[in-house]
Amino acid sequence: MRLSAMGDVAMTVPVLRAFVKQYPEVKLTVISRPFFKPFFDGIPNLEFFAFDEKERHKGFAGLLRLFKDIRKLKIDAFADLHNVLRSKIVSLLFALSGKKRATVDKGRDGKKELTRAENKIFKQLPTMFERHAKVFEELGFPLNLSNPSFPEKAKLSSEILEIIGDQNQKLIGIAPFAQYDSKVYPLDLMTEVITTLAKNPDYKILLFGGGKKEIEILDSLSQPFDNVINMAGKIKFQQELQLISNLDVMLSMDSGNAHIAAMLGVKVITLWGATHPYAGFLPFNQSLENVLTSDRNQYPKLPTSVYGNKIVEGYEDAMRTISPEKIVYSIQSQLS
Repeated sequence: MRLSAMGDVAMTVPVLRAFVKQYPEVKLTVISRPFFKPFFDGIPNLEFFAFDEKERHKGFAGLLRLFKDIRKLKIDAFADLHNVLRSKIVSLLFALSGKKRATVDKGRDGKKELTRAENKIFKQLPTMFERHAKVFEELGFPLNLSNPSFPEKAKLSSEILEIIGDQNQKLIGIAPFAQYDSKVYPLDLMTEVITTLAKNPDYKILLFGGGKKEIEILDSLSQPFDNVINMAGKIKFQQELQLISNLDVMLSMDSGNAHIAAMLGVKVITLWGATHPYAGFLPFNQSLENVLTSDRNQYPKLPTSVYGNKIVEGYEDAMRTISPEKIVYSIQSQLS
């Protein structure tokens, strides 16, 4: 399996957990970038193979080397959960060598119908988890995702505890950024959300993000409050996963952080701008009551994009139709 962006990789984890639980006699090998290895730590019967895109496995010759490297592991079947050129080439090489293979159907036609401006077909499409499960079914391993298992909350290191302090408060994670601006809740409204939550001394709000600009914004959001802490740039990625597993609730955009929290069994409230959960990216095992979408009565072309990378004139303020009060109420409902 070859995977790409953080959210894409995180979405495979609950499916693989279901697989190893239902087929304990089968060994899985996950092929992905070394950065993502912590996602799979602790999953039984699962081995991680680091894909070296910069040197050993770079280019077409590198993919041939990758195929030879994996073949040494005596692979019986290849599940392509990414469906891009590189994974297709490796999948084809396995097919030519007589091995079973199956590729995820990303449902591109359905997504076009959902996001087009005219003659929109507004309906729930299969989730990515269902699509991944279908790949394994094609290989002869039907999966039941209705009774998921999650890892136990991680034990927090002294380094993390030194930053977050007292643990008697409810831990609220907030990840206010996404890859595209059309998926990011306006900063002034997010400030209102944080200000309201911070008034409750029983809450500790932990802010997540990355990159210099995001860290500066998170610093300015956390500065006025004793119980709001910017975690960005302070701990390693593996420690961040440990901390997220201890959250009582996570507030996230339609982004990788939502899928990371969900794969760890945390309740996630998601905010949706240009995108919509009907495209199949609702975080795993989350109810629709935790989904806050922009108002389609005011913005009938929504969703305008699957990934948020399409700009539609006049739709810049769509997320302002999600009120800070509604977000705070959703968070408080989960905590009660």
